[in-house]
Amino acid sequence: QVQLVESGGGSVQAGGSLKLSCRWSGYKWNRLAWFRQTPGKEREGVAAIVDDRGVVDYADSVKGRFVIFGDNTKNPIYLHMNVLKPEDSAVYTCAVDMRLGREWDDADTYRYWGQGTQVNVSS
Repeated sequence: QVQLVESGGGSVQAGGSLKLSCRWSGYKWNRLAWFRQTPGKEREGVAAIVDDRGVVDYADSVKGRFVIFGDNTKNPIYLHMNVLKPEDSAVYTCAVDMRLGREWDDADTYRYWGQGTQVNVSS
C-alpha cells in the first residue's frame, strides 16, 4: 500500500521559515514533487526531485527561497521553505511517480498523492 504523509505545516510570519516533510512508503518512485493549492486557484508545482539521480527543479516563484534534495533512498524528503511570503500560503502536498518524461510540474504526471499540510504566512 502506497502512503505519503506530509507534516511540518503551520503558521509563520512573513520572512520566517518552515520545513515540510513527506514520508513515503510502499512505492519506489523516480520523481517526487511538492505542489500547493489555494481555494479558487490551480494546483501549482513548487519543487521536485525530477529523476532518480536527484536532480531538482523549482517554480520561479520559489527559486532561491525553497530547497528540496534527496532521492528515493532517503525518507522523509524535506522541503525547506525560507523567506516566506503571504502568497506562499496554501495547502502543500507531495506526490510521487515512477514515470519520467513529462514536465515535473504537470500534476497528471503523478500517480500517488498525500493529504496535504496547511501553510499560513501572515504579513
